[in-house]
Parts: sequence; C-alpha cells; structure tokens
Amino acid sequence: GSRWVYPGQYDEDGEVEDGARAVMVADYGDPDSVYPIGLDPAWKRAANELLFFNSFKMKISVVFGIIQMFCGTLLKGCNAIFFNQKIDLFFEVIPMIAFASSLFIYMVVLIFMKWSINWNSRMLSATCLEVGGDSWESNDYEGDWIDCGQNYCTPWGNACEQGDSTDSLCPLDYGGSGDGCQPPNLITTLINIALQPGDVDEPMYNGQAFLQNILLLIAFVSVPILLLAKPYLLKRQMDAAHAVGHAHDDDEDGEEDEEHGFGEIVIHQAIETIEFVLGMVSNTASYLRLWALSLAHSELATVFWEKAMLSTLNLNFFYTYIGFGIFAGVTLGVLLMMDVLECFLHALRLHWVEFQNKFFAADGVRFSPYSFKQVIADASAV
Repeated sequence: GSRWVYPGQYDEDGEVEDGARAVMVADYGDPDSVYPIGLDPAWKRAANELLFFNSFKMKISVVFGIIQMFCGTLLKGCNAIFFNQKIDLFFEVIPMIAFASSLFIYMVVLIFMKWSINWNSRMLSATCLEVGGDSWESNDYEGDWIDCGQNYCTPWGNACEQGDSTDSLCPLDYGGSGDGCQPPNLITTLINIALQPGDVDEPMYNGQAFLQNILLLIAFVSVPILLLAKPYLLKRQMDAAHAVGHAHDDDEDGEEDEEHGFGEIVIHQAIETIEFVLGMVSNTASYLRLWALSLAHSELATVFWEKAMLSTLNLNFFYTYIGFGIFAGVTLGVLLMMDVLECFLHALRLHWVEFQNKFFAADGVRFSPYSFKQVIADASAV
C-alpha cells in the first residue's frame, strides 16, 4: 500500500496546519501502509489502473451475485421448513445447496484466497537472486533468507542452476507448473474443475486437486438427486393414497389421473432442475452488469473531469467558470440522475429475476402488499 497521513491528523485535536505535506505511514509494501478500508488511491496514477479495476470489479460483482443467489436458496429452505414440506427440504433445497456450494461458493473462497495471499513473497521464493545483490534480503519475502553458498540462490536457500523452472525452485511443492508460487488464472482454474478433473496447473494450497475432485463429485451426485428423488417419493405417496382412498369402481379413472399427475410432476421437476443448474451459471454471469455499470460510471466521470475541468484550469477564470458549469451540469444530469436510475433498474432486475427465482414460486396466490390503510379498515370492522 501507499497510505499517506498529514502531521497532526490523528492527534487529540485533529488539527492539520495549512500547507502541511502528507507523509507515508510506512515503506511501500509494508502492512502498516495499507488503507484499512477501500482501495489505494495510488492505483489512480498507475499505468495498469484500468486493468486492475476491471479485474477487481468483476470479481466483486461475482461475489455479490453468488452470495445473494445462495441466500435465495436458503430462503427456499426456510419456506420448506415453514410449510412443513420435508420432501422439498431434503430432496430439493439440500441438493441445491450442495451444488451451489461445491462450485460457486468455492469460487468465492478462491477469490478471497487469491486476494489474501502475498504473491510477491511466493513468487520471490521461486526466483534466483544474486547473493548480496540489491534484491537480496528484500522485505517482500516473508521467510528467512538463507545463503546456499553459491552466487545465485533462492531466498529459502536453494542453489540455482541453468534451466531451473518455477516448480523446481518453489519450496511449497503443491504440484502443477506453478507449484504454488505463481498466481493462478481463476477462470481457467474453475473451468478445469469440470473439464480436467484432478489437474490444477497453478494451485494455491496443498491438496487442491483432491479437494476439487470431491467437490465435483458432490455437484454431480446432487443433480440426479434433485431430478429424481422428489418425483419418486411423490409417486410412492400417490400409490399409497390410491390404494387406501379409492373405491374399486373408480380404479381405472384414478389410475389415469394418477399417471397424468405423475407425468406433470416429472416434467416440472426436470424443468426446475435444468433451470437451477444452468441458471446458476447464467445468473452469475448476469451479475457482471454491476461491473459494466461501475466501469461506465467511472470512465464517464473521468472524461467529464478531464475534458470540462482540467482542460480549462490552465486558461483563465472565464474558461474555468464555463468549464465548471459544464462539469456540474453533466455530473448532475448524467451521473447523478440518468446513471443512478440505470443502476436502480438493473439492481431491481437482479433482485426480481436472479434472486427471487430461487425461492418465489408464483403458484397462483395473489400478492398482497402490506397496507396500513387495509390494516386500519380491518381493525375498524372488528
């Protein structure tokens, strides 16, 4: 980080003298120089600013989406408990939770793991450095520096030879080409969970390939349970009710109704299974609209500021006055009105489609919103 403070900013009175210069809290890369909340403003001056913010916002939007959809699945479980629907709870909700957790919640865990790991230290541990050189005993490495007795060594004391690869120099021994010392591409990692089971080219922790095989097995097992278990149990209930409750003369008509009802159950369950499994993927991608909105908002703000204000500040007061008027007008009209309305509509759509379809049945019961007027009228009638 590059955290800056003004002298006297954190004193008891909190006063900062006019003209005071900000100073860094600690050296660059030191944990004390990291801002407690938010992003380091130094990224705004970095050459790879757009690349960094795009990656960060994309991951954040996916994290928000998966957490919200998972909460919607939990609400489906709450509905099943409230209405005492044990079949729905054990053979719909629990398989859905298992499927979502094994693939999508795991993706969220990987995102936070990648953010929390000190990749500078890991990559440096698999780098050959000159003993006693400028980079030797750098603060970027978290472990102890060990001299291997040769001119070039890794920080942990491994002698370097010509042709050494990352996996041979990395001390973690997690497997793959990165061996744990190279930051992974999460999209490739997640795709390979299904396409290349047991093969993790850039692992982040020990035993990652084995754990991902277990999670993939859980996801595969949960799908047929979600598809077949509920229709099978409802079929047994229908057979039991038919055997007990129907007279002998009505058996033929009852069997036709039963077959018709069971066929509808199977079709409905197949649709729900396909919709949930494929919907988890498509709905997660739908939350990327949050990333697109944030990107558009920040880029528009940057363009308005640079073209309307910065280009006029170095001229004279009249041009600056006109430039500020243009900047204030487009900020109010575009960013604070049109853009906010656009964000509201997209957020409303995400709540209605991606979130509520996890638990809202829409099975013919008319929606009755809470009304103070109706409550008062009902109380007066009593």
